[in-house]
Amino acid sequence: MQTDLRKRWPWTELIIATRNSNKVRELNALSERELGLPVAGLDRFSDVPEVVEDGDTFEENAIKKAETVSRFLNRPVVADDSGLVVPFLGGDPGVRSARYAGPEANDRKNNEKLLKELEGVTGQGRDAFYVCVLALKIPGEEPRLVRGECHGRIALEPRGDQGFGYDPLFFLPEYGKTMGEIPPELKNRISHRAKAFQGLIRLLREMYPPEGGGGI
Repeated sequence: MQTDLRKRWPWTELIIATRNSNKVRELNALSERELGLPVAGLDRFSDVPEVVEDGDTFEENAIKKAETVSRFLNRPVVADDSGLVVPFLGGDPGVRSARYAGPEANDRKNNEKLLKELEGVTGQGRDAFYVCVLALKIPGEEPRLVRGECHGRIALEPRGDQGFGYDPLFFLPEYGKTMGEIPPELKNRISHRAKAFQGLIRLLREMYPPEGGGGI
């Protein structure tokens, strides 16, 4: 059931604290469909400070980004921190997923390093899961957190050109395909980011009930 927040949300959009156009595109599709609200990334705003993601957990990084950007804009902000966790590698790439192969890494280099680290590893050693934590920060309120996970395993080689990040390596056994091979419409239903966003939708429905009252 769609929740049209445009009648109750006192702003015209949902601000996402990221300059990653892929994330903005995915979250915008989810938000337009489920909330009736467009998403705006940080490219829409000038002089927003860069946030150093130096936390030890996804939750710490998401809260830090949400609080920093919300304070700067004096607006409600949703920030995400997401990444890939491989238990065999002690949780790596984890919070360093975007810079796994170094500060100047790109998706290709990160994927190459992951394959090298798992060279010769078989079976459950290739199990992995994606994590997305969303932090909602409203000025004057404590941040609220939601978390989504998507479980799979690491393929032996990249497959597919959909998605981004580790998607070409993230194999989904129930579909027999990597995240890089499935269409965006399916990814927007089953991904870690989609699951976290569903949690955000439930949170916003509680905060802004359809008939009014109980809002912030």
